Amino acid sequence: MVLMLRHKEAHPRDNGVWVATTPEHVIGLKAEFPSMRPVELLGANVTSWQNLPYESDDFEEAVLRVCAMIRKKDPRIGKIPKPRKKKSTPKPR
Repeated sequence: MVLMLRHKEAHPRDNGVWVATTPEHVIGLKAEFPSMRPVELLGANVTSWQNLPYESDDFEEAVLRVCAMIRKKDPRIGKIPKPRKKKSTPKPR
């Protein structure tokens, strides 16, 4: 998983492109993308999702730069999601 596009009326501050990363890469990415900020919906802790907000002046440029980093396989972008727990199915009677 590398990116997610969000545009909803609820919590508009989190609208934009969410960038999947790991907490140890947030500081380095923030240096390259000053408008990048945490996703507020996910709480106050540093998370694996950071937001390139659509209202920022450099939104399009930042998104294109992130896409170029993905194409170059930059290890700071992307993460493998944790496996989902299997739903237990009721046993037939």
